[in-house]
Amino acid sequence: MTQTTRHLPIARAEFIALMAMMFATIAFSIDAMLPAMPDIATQLTPLEPTRATLIITSFVLGMGIGTFFAGPLSDAFGRRRIMFLGAGLYIASAAVAWASQSLELMLIARVFQGIGASGPRVVCIAIVRDLFSGREMARILSIVMIIFTIVPAFAPAMGVVIIHFTGWRSIFLAFMIFSLISAVWLGLRLPETLPETNRRPLKITLIVDAVRQMLQHPVVRISIFVQTLSMAMLFSLLMLIQPIYQFVFDKLETFPFWFGAIALSSALSSFLNAMLVVRFGMRRLITIGLAMQIGLSTLVLMTSGSAAGQGFAVFAIWQAFVFFQAGLSIGNLNAIAMEPMGHIAGMAASVIGAISTVLAAVIASPVGLLFDGTIRPLVGTILVLALLAFLLMMYMARVEARAQRA
Repeated sequence: MTQTTRHLPIARAEFIALMAMMFATIAFSIDAMLPAMPDIATQLTPLEPTRATLIITSFVLGMGIGTFFAGPLSDAFGRRRIMFLGAGLYIASAAVAWASQSLELMLIARVFQGIGASGPRVVCIAIVRDLFSGREMARILSIVMIIFTIVPAFAPAMGVVIIHFTGWRSIFLAFMIFSLISAVWLGLRLPETLPETNRRPLKITLIVDAVRQMLQHPVVRISIFVQTLSMAMLFSLLMLIQPIYQFVFDKLETFPFWFGAIALSSALSSFLNAMLVVRFGMRRLITIGLAMQIGLSTLVLMTSGSAAGQGFAVFAIWQAFVFFQAGLSIGNLNAIAMEPMGHIAGMAASVIGAISTVLAAVIASPVGLLFDGTIRPLVGTILVLALLAFLLMMYMARVEARAQRA
């Protein structure tokens, strides 16, 4: 593989830190909100407190919609413009959410905040691609992602600190400051990385054609569906995790610390995947992870009525494996989907991310309304989604086998 590195206008350590901060906008915007959901439920939807969980999926829905367009827009108009546009929309939407007196207005603001966050999300990867290629690009992205995985471990604790001193609405002010710092940092230190001669015109027909090509390819189509189900498992967990800690286990005060420690298991799965994927292959690792998820979820669901089954240790182990399985699957699924799409790689990355994120948000949104004071709705949902994903992976194996015989 050809490996090139363009002149880096700032120190490498500063560049990696800037890219990690841009990408971390997503995790911070989701996980810092988790400790605020009880207060949001009390103040904005006291009669239906479970609706407060929509504060998570509304943001994810917007992020998925924005991802569909952020890539092509940055290819046409440059990275910096789309980054600044996204940051501006993100900050304005956070301001609206901060001032909202109804849950409905806040959810609308969160959708637009997610659309704005898709700018830094996509532009970060695009900038790294502009400046690096080959193994050096993979190395930079790996370092950025390792830093990114640390953010969910600390974001809930940061949310608790903010709520304690200034109230839950101040979390939206923290979002505004976070985005403003990253935008100013990029504006002052990193020039445009996509020359005008390398830009591509924005054509809706190109996006439509990319969607058609991906959905017509059976392996890519299956991979997108499985990735959707895997992300829906993760979003469902994020929606119900705080109510479960509060009402099932009475651990609301220590929730941020448990959540952070357990969330780090996803980073462990990334390291393990890097060591095993060359030997066992992406599809096999995904299938094994899903099979283990089915077995563990079935065991937890069957014993959830007993004192042992409802024990916190059992749930914590199960929660850790949901994070672990997501870290083992989503990256590999994205790689499987991208492999046949090298001729439209940039467009394909945007489309795959958008379709899987939006559909996952749609699937996960009703899950928050199912909470009944036990862990059963969440575990049952994860079990069903994992079973569907496993069956699709088995079908993918047969599709690949037929293609090899043909």
